[in-house]
Amino acid sequence: MPRAEWNGAVLAESDTFETVENNVYFPPSSLKSELFTKTNTHTTCGWKGEASYYTIKVDGKENVDAAWVYEDPKAAASNIKGYVAFWKGVKVTK
Repeated sequence: MPRAEWNGAVLAESDTFETVENNVYFPPSSLKSELFTKTNTHTTCGWKGEASYYTIKVDGKENVDAAWVYEDPKAAASNIKGYVAFWKGVKVTK
């Protein structure tokens, strides 16, 4: 079962997930939502659309923009709509 961890905390864990470009995307229901704060950061992917970012906070430490989501992706990426992926030192295991 895929799991995302950072700073000793499990951020997400689920048997339901999508893998796109070697990134595991977790469904929103699998997130420990109290650890996530939406930021004003956005990036654009040519085929997926606009990504929005979250800062993760665990035990007083912050990992800024360490998670992202495509809330309204282009049709080609509709399978990851609302799903969250990680980077910046977040360990994702399958």
